[in-house]
Amino acid sequence: MNIPTPVTLKMGELMSEEDFYQFCQMNDTLEFERDSYGNIILMSPTGSFTGSLNFRVLGNLFVWNEKWGLGEAFDSATGFTLPNGAIRSPDASWIKNEKWNLLTDEQKEKFAPICPDFIVEIRSKSDELKYLLEKMEEYIENGTQLAWLIDRFDSKVYIYKSDKSITKIDSLNVKLSGDLVLPEFVLDLESLIK
Repeated sequence: MNIPTPVTLKMGELMSEEDFYQFCQMNDTLEFERDSYGNIILMSPTGSFTGSLNFRVLGNLFVWNEKWGLGEAFDSATGFTLPNGAIRSPDASWIKNEKWNLLTDEQKEKFAPICPDFIVEIRSKSDELKYLLEKMEEYIENGTQLAWLIDRFDSKVYIYKSDKSITKIDSLNVKLSGDLVLPEFVLDLESLIK
């Protein structure tokens, strides 16, 4: 499979966080991320199957969060400013209330300066695996407690934890556990991939 790398725009001058936010607002029909070096990455839309899988994962996370009420859940259009300066938009994410409630209303209206406690990335056909694996490490290095990378093209799941451990499962016929981060959250991946 020939998978293109993400398009990266290298700017002569680095945009401030506010400038980048305004740039995204002026180009709201496109999706961007910014890496820790200030490079702007143009994100490709996902294919229909990946979008549907992402919706199902978000739906499960939403139902769990409504039951437990321990935090806030976010979709793939949400940008977060990580401690290293990168602005990332995971496919699904969750932040515990204690952290979220420390932010001001103004911070919540933009790319909140916070690293989600839990994230999910789903590999789409346009995603290079190496790039996604690097993003997963970046999330953990910046404070994410639990991260799942679902790679349906190679039938693998990568589980990253805050202790820097990485577990690779060579199957999509699994039930993923939220461990201590998301108590009693279980994602039956096999039932979501039809």
